[in-house]
Amino acid sequence: MSNNLSHLKFSIIGGTISSTWIHITSEDIIKTILMAIIGAVVSYIVSILIKRIHQKFMMRKK
Repeated sequence: MSNNLSHLKFSIIGGTISSTWIHITSEDIIKTILMAIIGAVVSYIVSILIKRIHQKFMMRKK
């Protein structure tokens, strides 16, 4: 019984991946890559700004 369930699980996963793979276009991949780059850059800039604000706050507190 367990063997049949694992075959069923892999069949469902394989079918889901196959059906979604057809609908993914190169435009979607490029858009995803660009959004990831923009998100990383914004996250880096915000973390630097927060660090500087924290440092200025700590300097004034002393």
